[in-house]
Amino acid sequence: MRESVENKLRDAGLRPTRQRVALGSLLLDGRDRHVTAEALHVEAVDASIPVSLATVYNTLHQFTEAGLLREVAVNGSKSYFDTNVSNHHHYYIENENRLIDIDPPGSIRVEGLPQTPEGMEVTHVDVVVRLRTARAPRR
Repeated sequence: MRESVENKLRDAGLRPTRQRVALGSLLLDGRDRHVTAEALHVEAVDASIPVSLATVYNTLHQFTEAGLLREVAVNGSKSYFDTNVSNHHHYYIENENRLIDIDPPGSIRVEGLPQTPEGMEVTHVDVVVRLRTARAPRR
């Protein structure tokens, strides 16, 4: 597993430092998942990986810039990092603070995007549908 993570990091143009490999082994194991920096930090501490929350944030952003993760912002201060970097959309379950994929991936079409400024291109469009547990009807 370690060698596989090191190869993924090198292939993405990142030097496989000890901390990147350790965090990468938690994230890049082939499972699709959505994590916050805080949740990954707890996971790292539980796995006896000595890493600060700031390093977790920095590493997540480096992985995102290298194309290994996709950042999904659910509000101004909360982001999730998705190990599935394909173009797909999400449900955000507000009362559970949980992000899940909308299935099937092609079930949402986005039309009428504005003309992009010269020299720019659209990389992807994020659609986050916000949900909460429905309240029971009053009797």
